[in-house]
Amino acid sequence: MMKNHDCVTFLQWALPQLHLRWRGMRKVRGQVCKRIQRRLRELTLPNISAYQVYLTNHPEEWAVLDEFCRITISRFYRDRAVFNYLQQVILPDLAQQSRVQNNSTLRCWSAGCASGEEAYTLQILWQLALSPQFPDLSFQVIATDINAHLLERAQVGCYEFSSIKELPTNWITQAFDQRDEQYWVKSQFRAGLNFYQQDIRSQMSEGLFHLILCRNFVFTYFDFDRQREMVNRFAQNLWPGGVLLIGKHETLPSESPQFEPIQGKLGIYGRHTLTV
Repeated sequence: MMKNHDCVTFLQWALPQLHLRWRGMRKVRGQVCKRIQRRLRELTLPNISAYQVYLTNHPEEWAVLDEFCRITISRFYRDRAVFNYLQQVILPDLAQQSRVQNNSTLRCWSAGCASGEEAYTLQILWQLALSPQFPDLSFQVIATDINAHLLERAQVGCYEFSSIKELPTNWITQAFDQRDEQYWVKSQFRAGLNFYQQDIRSQMSEGLFHLILCRNFVFTYFDFDRQREMVNRFAQNLWPGGVLLIGKHETLPSESPQFEPIQGKLGIYGRHTLTV
């Protein structure tokens, strides 16, 4: 059995080579170490030192390790205060901006969408709380993730109650069909929502968005060079005046002149209306 200290030492060596941060991985290292332990058994390697040598001799194995380091924690309406602020302030403001820009569609991108909980939450929130105020606007959500298995689950749209329990009770009733102990997203909340497999490090969704959500992902796990790169790319994919939403415990790199905080404690940033 691999010792925790040995795994930590290994990760502190390996993560920078994947452009990942030990600080971001520290709290979830247990899951990562368990995956590595299973890999050692698959490769019949005696210890983590042997795996380090294996990585050196088999460069293709880095992609496997990279996959082990992806930790997904997702549920509907995660961080209630964030979605309340989206409902009360951000989305109405963006809808008004969209009208000024003569856009008939309000476009959102959920980057690192996992099993679709965040993307469906946006759809439910818009249709049940905001669409009556903006009947002239269509609402589109593009949801992307690198993990094909998670995307399959998202497209099925079936969840356990533990995933949806933070939603308002009346939203659960209106947005889901219950079969046994499973909750299925109703078809009307799938309209305008598209899932795509995408590695955000090398691919970006096409077109301009009014809102980009990238929460508890890039600005937790990626190193600062890659974070700065992603900030630039997000800015290029947002309309001037658009909004970037990151995790409420995350911060943008200090050198991010393209954005200014709207509600920094909630991880909400606005793109400057002028090019910086």
